[in-house]
Amino acid sequence: MSLRQWIAASIVLLLFVLGYGLYFLICAKPPTPLAQQVYIWQRIWTPHHQHALQQSHSLFSALRVLGLQIHPQEGIRHIAINNALLKQDGRPVWLVIRLDGQLAHLNPSLIIQQVQCTAHAWANAGIPLAGVEIDYDAPTAKLADYQQLVSALRKSLPQTLTLSITALPTWLESPLLPTLLHTADTSVLQVHNVQSPANGLFDPHLAQRWVTEYASKTRHPFFVALPAYGSALTPDNRVESEATLSYADQEMQELSVAPQTVADLMRQLEQQPPEGLQGFVWFRLPLAGDRLSWSMATLKAVIHHQPLVPRWSVIVTPTADPMLFDLAINNSGQIDAPLPEQVALQNVDCEFADGANHYRSELANNALHFTRINLQQLRAGESSPLGWARCAKALQGKFDVAP
Repeated sequence: MSLRQWIAASIVLLLFVLGYGLYFLICAKPPTPLAQQVYIWQRIWTPHHQHALQQSHSLFSALRVLGLQIHPQEGIRHIAINNALLKQDGRPVWLVIRLDGQLAHLNPSLIIQQVQCTAHAWANAGIPLAGVEIDYDAPTAKLADYQQLVSALRKSLPQTLTLSITALPTWLESPLLPTLLHTADTSVLQVHNVQSPANGLFDPHLAQRWVTEYASKTRHPFFVALPAYGSALTPDNRVESEATLSYADQEMQELSVAPQTVADLMRQLEQQPPEGLQGFVWFRLPLAGDRLSWSMATLKAVIHHQPLVPRWSVIVTPTADPMLFDLAINNSGQIDAPLPEQVALQNVDCEFADGANHYRSELANNALHFTRINLQQLRAGESSPLGWARCAKALQGKFDVAP
């Protein structure tokens, strides 16, 4: 090939590549945004629900609401939801039925009757019911019985209601899983709190692998449940998650999920969504009184891919005694974060000091040091006591924070 021919061929190839790229820029469809939904999992509704629903209206397209539980010891428990609030909210609602994993056996006729009655009552109350979801942490050995229940329930529900089930990663090894997933209309893969809480609530690498494998086993659309909460271990190794246990904060070992860790997985799945992935369902709706859930500000920042950094400041409050000062640490950033390990106020002239809540204090070299004594989260926009100090002059100026 002559030089002239080589140049001509190169120009043709370049024009082809440019044209192909231009086609994709103009004609290729952008990826469809994945849906954002949320679980309302509280067994007791409070006035905080109204505020949380108002705050979240533009954030979540649908609500998955715990409405019924069947437990081997507690029996059948109907959750007293706020019908008027859900009707007024207007977003599609999923009725979630929790079947406790400790149930010795499933009673299909009883379960179906309870589901039908609850769904009928919700629809009559004006709640915009879109579907029914069964949440059952079944042992893998019971998947055959569970599949029969799901099949019978699907036949008993009107076609206008979509039937969903939650699924565990432990089921991925079962040859019965594809049949079970085919029986329901859709499903939600839970990738959090599936192992021992002492090992953490969420492993993003395992979660990515589970989602990929799960997508290969279902022919129906599915969602992924993501954590927006923490748990705490008591001294006797009980887990506090949804229900508050009677221990002081200082006695609890807090288990939290870093928002950045969840955000990274979410971004990966958005950029390369597996076949059939429809979106995410967040567990759970943040309430003002729910100290272990993320704040609404954090959840919003994660979903909107905003910077996930805390911003610390020290609040000094004078008291009636002109030489006595109360101190607090404030998180004015967009995300919840663990309290700083060290907070130091430099160039102070103080005689006495003491830590409070989660901190102990030390005076040394004209500096007042506060050291964290137990790991706790501080919500975005909230403050926590550091301690107090008796000083010859007002505390102000520089402070250092070590995460």
